[in-house]
Amino acid sequence: MTSSGTKICGICRDTLLTNQATFTADACSHSFHFTCICSPFSSYNIINNINNNNNNNNNNIKNPPPVCPLCQPISKTLNAIQNTTYKFTSNLPSPPLPRNSPPFVAPPLAPQVVLPKLEPESVHFSDDDPLLEASSSSSSTVGLQKVTIKAVPEREPVAASESVPQFTVLIGLKAPPLSEDFRAPIDLVTVLDISGSMTGAKLSLVKQAMHFVIDQLGSRDRLSVVSFSDHAKRIFRLRGMTESGKRDAKFAVDTLWAIGGTNIVEGLKKAARVLGERRYKNPVSSIIFLSDGCDSYNRSYFSQLPPSIYPVGNNGGWPREKTETVIPVHSFGFGTDHDAVTMHAVSDASGGTFSFIESYEMVQGAFASCIGGLLSVVTLGLRLTLRSASDGVVMKSIPSGRYKSEIAEQGSKATINVGDLYADEEKEFLINLSVPREETGGTTSLLDIACSYKDVMSNEAVEIESVELRRSKTVSPSDKKVKLEVDRQRNRLRAAESIAEAQIKAETGDLTGARDLLAKGRTDIVASSSAQAGDDMCVWLEEDIKETERRMGSAQQYQQEGRAYALSGISSHGAQRATTRGKKVAGAGVVERSSGGGGYGGRYNPYSTRSMALMVVKSEQLEIDEPIIKKEQN
Repeated sequence: MTSSGTKICGICRDTLLTNQATFTADACSHSFHFTCICSPFSSYNIINNINNNNNNNNNNIKNPPPVCPLCQPISKTLNAIQNTTYKFTSNLPSPPLPRNSPPFVAPPLAPQVVLPKLEPESVHFSDDDPLLEASSSSSSTVGLQKVTIKAVPEREPVAASESVPQFTVLIGLKAPPLSEDFRAPIDLVTVLDISGSMTGAKLSLVKQAMHFVIDQLGSRDRLSVVSFSDHAKRIFRLRGMTESGKRDAKFAVDTLWAIGGTNIVEGLKKAARVLGERRYKNPVSSIIFLSDGCDSYNRSYFSQLPPSIYPVGNNGGWPREKTETVIPVHSFGFGTDHDAVTMHAVSDASGGTFSFIESYEMVQGAFASCIGGLLSVVTLGLRLTLRSASDGVVMKSIPSGRYKSEIAEQGSKATINVGDLYADEEKEFLINLSVPREETGGTTSLLDIACSYKDVMSNEAVEIESVELRRSKTVSPSDKKVKLEVDRQRNRLRAAESIAEAQIKAETGDLTGARDLLAKGRTDIVASSSAQAGDDMCVWLEEDIKETERRMGSAQQYQQEGRAYALSGISSHGAQRATTRGKKVAGAGVVERSSGGGGYGGRYNPYSTRSMALMVVKSEQLEIDEPIIKKEQN
């Protein structure tokens, strides 16, 4: 270790100052900051020593060997190194070479190798890249389609003389399809757990998944990467995903090293800072958060999270503080030891989703499903405004799941905040209201519906729809049957409620009571008219409840998989958005059929969009062409 004056560090490319500890390789005189050469980046140094260590069955490297990382052939070595477990510290002197050993001669530097620059973390995160202008072809609104609305009364006609205190109207929304020129660019921050439990194949698979995500981003999209273990660090600032941006992002991801504890709070806070302090903003912002463990530094940390990602108050109120925007956090619980309850709570409060990745090999597919949705946003900030269209029509309740709804003006006005929609995405809501008599017959106007949103060109749009109910003097028994569309949505709500109530009961240790609740919910769905008619969604819901019930078979099974599976189901049903659950990636078939059965064949998922499914298929094809790293065998 020597001091150097005006030289440049071969790793971070910053100046070597005289008051800094440095390291100079004897054979080639390349110089580095000592912290750089002893950091996870110095994995280049260890490549030449792996074979010797393996021959000696010794995987503990206590010091960086005197080999220059710039003089090594650099290929796909970083991921390979992650499959070898070793430790090193920088506070001990390097071991002397044997007396009779020949002098070390470093191989020449390959001329084609150019190392990207790893930028040091800034104090402030207002260093994001400017936004790129849209191309001329995508600045035109020609071909830009609109959101479609449907309104379905639960039955009709209704007798004119009949007053119905509890009547249901289904309101359905469908986003327009995706066009290559019409999707909103995204600012994405990925928050990756690199604690010691992520060592080996786990981290290698996450890196591979990140490479896939990076490859899918366009030049107008921007990405930042935050990693956390004992502390959190922004390893890649918010940059446009041009060719050079993608190359540098992959390089930054490949330098990650698994070591230390799990500080989830710091990771999420840093991600919120990246988006909160940026100078420019793309129309869509989101955080992808992956962890395989529980926070080892903070027992209860909701109050420590900024309102931009956790706006819920201590008493469950909304919001905790007034904030301009809430950034969706899409959480991925990895394996059997993560904190599913906390990860689900953060995602639910922020408007994201919670996914349970049971098998390590599924991480790329899970990311693919999520990114397939995020890269297909075609509608921004959608809001439904409902008004009573006749005297006596009073809105009673709106079971809107994760979406905030409010009834005002004594039931004559209501709003539902839906937010952004993926291409082809559908949302359906049940409006429970009262219907008065209509002595004159004819029709009763029930609701006036206004659907306001922004399209991807930031143009304001408002779609208007109204609901009328036919009345007649007499009705037949068949007219009193509830329409299948309404019955199907009642079953969806019944399934979501059964899973949520069972999960609460399971947390108290009453697994028998939890399974009984699920069994009853499943029986009710099977007996419904839509299920009897063979409705696909009802069959899927029945199978979903059955699988949730199976995973609550014992206390140990619930701790390892049942809790996370139930919470990912609650997230999916509440948001009407696909999530990865257990061994099933949204939009894909089962990765591994579970030993307990659970007839999850096929690709049917009522919440999965075409863009999500196609992205998963693309990921699967890449895994066939370039097989993923297999799970480590015990």
